[in-house]
Amino acid sequence: MPDVLSALLSPVTHSVAAVLAATHDAAGAVGLSPGSAGAWLLAVLLLVVAVRTVLLPVTVHQVRSSHARAHAAPQLRELRRRYAGIRDLEQLTAMRTEQKAIHAEHGVSGWSLAPALLQLPLFYALYRVVSDLTAGHSVGALDAGLVASASAASLAGLHLTSHLGATLASNPLAGVVLVTAALGAALLSLLSQRWFVLPMTDVADLPEGMATVQRLMPWLGAVGVLAAAAFVPAGLIAYWLFNNAWTFAQQGLVWRFAPTPGSPAAARREARALEGAVS
Repeated sequence: MPDVLSALLSPVTHSVAAVLAATHDAAGAVGLSPGSAGAWLLAVLLLVVAVRTVLLPVTVHQVRSSHARAHAAPQLRELRRRYAGIRDLEQLTAMRTEQKAIHAEHGVSGWSLAPALLQLPLFYALYRVVSDLTAGHSVGALDAGLVASASAASLAGLHLTSHLGATLASNPLAGVVLVTAALGAALLSLLSQRWFVLPMTDVADLPEGMATVQRLMPWLGAVGVLAAAAFVPAGLIAYWLFNNAWTFAQQGLVWRFAPTPGSPAAARREARALEGAVS
């Protein structure tokens, strides 16, 4: 199955590899020594910037979809209340008709999750490219020469191919740097969820068990990053750090300027606007 998946997503993987090769060239163009650790770290950073910039329209669509669902939520709650306990087929059909009308009124799309699903092949390709590069495997435009360059690049004795356990044992200073990067990636993931995502999530309609899981998700995500960091190469940890920093900034902007209607974040924004109007 993994081989089939790799073959299906090969065009996406090769496209990402081409972008990473181009960002490495760009790092050299700004004065960094080609093949240096700084050049490769900047290349990974620019890769994150390029990919997340391409995905901005998807982000905007998701924000608009969450707003549409929030605007429709009160009517949908009332609809469920009116039809609670109904088992009659004719009435259930009428309920579905009303539900579709409410969705149409507020612009709720049945394909609202499609953009998120479309991101999965890209994220898989990113993982494969960075993983293959740091493992010493050539892929697409990242030929043997570039792979050897990435493998040889070193910062304080830390290579893109370094793994946490072996690095801590052989070079404690480099190990501390890698642990710090992993902690930074985990902390950014936690704070993004705790500060920005949860305050924009309305859990009123969720069962208590699901609401509890929703509140635990930030911690589970952070623990997942730390657990994975023990097994993946340093290049992937660097990618996670840069990517999570982008996510933190992006979610902060959404939380500040376009919170989901009806959420605690939206109430905070309205209170802040009211205070500004009074003063």
